[in-house]
Amino acid sequence: MPRDPPQPVVATIGGASLRDHGGTGPPLLLVPSLINPPHILDLDRETSLAAALTTNRRILLLDWGKASKRAGLSVAGHIESILVPLIEGLDQPPALLGYCLGGTMAIAAAGMIRVDRLATLAAPWHFTAYSNQSRAALARIWDSARGPSVSLGALPMEVLQAAFWALDPGRTVAKFAQFSELDPASDEARRFIMLEDWANEGEPLPLPAARELVEDLFGADLPGRNEWTVGSRQATERPSVTALHLIAASDNIVPAATAPAGTRSTIASGHVGMIVGRARHVLHAELNAFLKD
Repeated sequence: MPRDPPQPVVATIGGASLRDHGGTGPPLLLVPSLINPPHILDLDRETSLAAALTTNRRILLLDWGKASKRAGLSVAGHIESILVPLIEGLDQPPALLGYCLGGTMAIAAAGMIRVDRLATLAAPWHFTAYSNQSRAALARIWDSARGPSVSLGALPMEVLQAAFWALDPGRTVAKFAQFSELDPASDEARRFIMLEDWANEGEPLPLPAARELVEDLFGADLPGRNEWTVGSRQATERPSVTALHLIAASDNIVPAATAPAGTRSTIASGHVGMIVGRARHVLHAELNAFLKD
């Protein structure tokens, strides 16, 4: 489904770019997950999180770009080689707002470089809080996909989708059943299609990032055990910055129990619903209050 053209680029590093989404005030850098495209944070004019935060901040959205430009980077490598240098290139320390794995990465970055404040949305840190069944299913998928992924140099998006489906296969079936009952001309149907496009069109995950995600984060829970190293530094769950962690109460992709320690606020929604569903109004209000100087 056609989308609005991307916003202008104001900085680039290693194939990644910062896109200027307007607004006034100090900078706020939005950090999306590595796994899906960044435009979930600016899906359409009605639901755009980026647009909702322009009152108090100048919004910069990180676009990770093509995986082929980042082929040698692990998750930690993306933080050290892309996220931190982009922050360093700004004229003042930004606030960071990370979604999903982007939130995990934002926490680590906030412990490495000065930032104004930190917010995360549905960000995992304690990976042993996932069910044993979910972690075992991901390990099986990785075992079967590792050989072809080594040949490709990346983990294909289709494999990542299978991992998401394995977290809650019943919900995957149910959402398509609900879609069949929608008016095809409705905003709800249009947005459903946009979300499915978003969920299925992501870049493959660079092989080092896929290995670290599955083996070191989900498998060994290095962040939760305070043993995750980014560059030469240990990533800390509580960087010395004002932080707020927003949790989706009915999140099956990032369960509430996986959230980092610190100040938390729970929103009655699912993983994607907190961004584009009705709960987004609560999310926008909480974030604007937190980000206001």
